[in-house]
Amino acid sequence: MNKAPLIKITAALGFCVALSASAVAETVLRVATWLPPGHAMNAEMWPTWGKWIEEATEGRVKIKLEYGMGHPKSMFDLVEDGVVDASFSYHGYVPGRFKLPQIAEQPGLGVNAEAASVALWRVQEKYFNKADEFEGLTLAAIFTHGPGYVHTIKPISTLAELKGKKIRIGGGIQSDLGKRLAITPIAAPGSKVYEMLQQGVIDGVFMPMGEQQSLRLYEVAPNVLAVPGGMYLGSFSIFINPDFLANLPKKDRDAIMSVSGEKLSAMAGSAWDNADAKGLTFAKSKGVKVISSQQLGEEFKQISKGLDEEWIESVKSKGVDAEAALKELREIARSHGK
Repeated sequence: MNKAPLIKITAALGFCVALSASAVAETVLRVATWLPPGHAMNAEMWPTWGKWIEEATEGRVKIKLEYGMGHPKSMFDLVEDGVVDASFSYHGYVPGRFKLPQIAEQPGLGVNAEAASVALWRVQEKYFNKADEFEGLTLAAIFTHGPGYVHTIKPISTLAELKGKKIRIGGGIQSDLGKRLAITPIAAPGSKVYEMLQQGVIDGVFMPMGEQQSLRLYEVAPNVLAVPGGMYLGSFSIFINPDFLANLPKKDRDAIMSVSGEKLSAMAGSAWDNADAKGLTFAKSKGVKVISSQQLGEEFKQISKGLDEEWIESVKSKGVDAEAALKELREIARSHGK
């Protein structure tokens, strides 16, 4: 009897079983994202974290991006309810729920997003976790975008000229600044900004410089009033469904968290810094007019005076030492990388 065919069949079956076992062992971490594919969060941050997760879990866990899941403010509920396994969002989209991360949004920090993000993660761990603002979610990272500026349809040269203008805000510290600048605030997600500017629904928008390229603001808002150091930072978090993690083997759960935390926070901030640098170069190449001056900085300093104290007062009910946290955040951020 010729045993060769039998050996080949057995080997083939063994290969198929191994392949099947491998497929069963692979877990997909479904990530909802609400920004366009070319944005730094989707083009750089998620792929990098995905690579880290694959390496840490030896290929057992991979991420998959899912677009078109709704308004960014709904991401917290989608993850908590298990519709998707993970996502990220801007805290200002959910007024009242995330007051503590606004510590990093206060004007005058004078650092890039990476430094601010590292400081924010450490302060969150040391001071804010006990307040449980992320109840129902597992916090994987907390970070900021780069310095925010005013992008407008028509050129302006002073902050005083913003009075009465319809400006899109994202919430958080932007709302407080909007009141002081006497603008007409229009709340909307970043994904709607291009359309709103194009249709003249708004006169301008508060956003970092990277959006000149990623959201094509150069086409509809070719004027930027750039307060030196920026007017604010925007705070975000990356979060995972706790049940998703609980259903993983402990070694994979631990592996995912080992490439999250401060490491992921710093990388997310760095991705935004890279996008801002590219955005500025790109905007200038497209003829965008960027106005910045020391006088503009002095004007903003007067307008933003006292915001720190207002934030500290606003989080009194949280039971944290907000003053100490703010002091430590600034020390960590300003010494980062030195």
